[in-house]
Amino acid sequence: MSPAKLPPRVVMDTNVVLSALVFGGGRLDTLRFAWQAGRYVPLACSHTASELIRVLAYPKFRLSAADQQELLADYLPYCTTVNLPERLSTSIQCRDANDLPFLHLALVGKADFLVSGDADLLSLAGTFVCPIVTAEEFIRRCLS
Repeated sequence: MSPAKLPPRVVMDTNVVLSALVFGGGRLDTLRFAWQAGRYVPLACSHTASELIRVLAYPKFRLSAADQQELLADYLPYCTTVNLPERLSTSIQCRDANDLPFLHLALVGKADFLVSGDADLLSLAGTFVCPIVTAEEFIRRCLS
């Protein structure tokens, strides 16, 4: 008997998570339902979780504190937390320094995919240790 295949480990940038949580519907609900069903394992670190918490509080989203907590409770418990070292001895080149935590998380967390809609991250596709794909491509490749 062959060992069971483990679900993919996935880093999603903040905009992808935010879209699935706040603006769900249609194909993005697929992401949310799939992490809830254990079809993939979202990875998070203190930086990515803090950024999500900060962004959910933006006034433009008009989310009450209770709404924010409910959305976080719909995501963070499903995540595997990865502790990133203070200093990483990597030579990851990225145009936007704000994207580095997601790249470091994917590297240290041994991600199978990094899911993003960010042009700077997507421009690294094919040159990074794991595939960097859009949400649509991830859904097509892993969840369809």
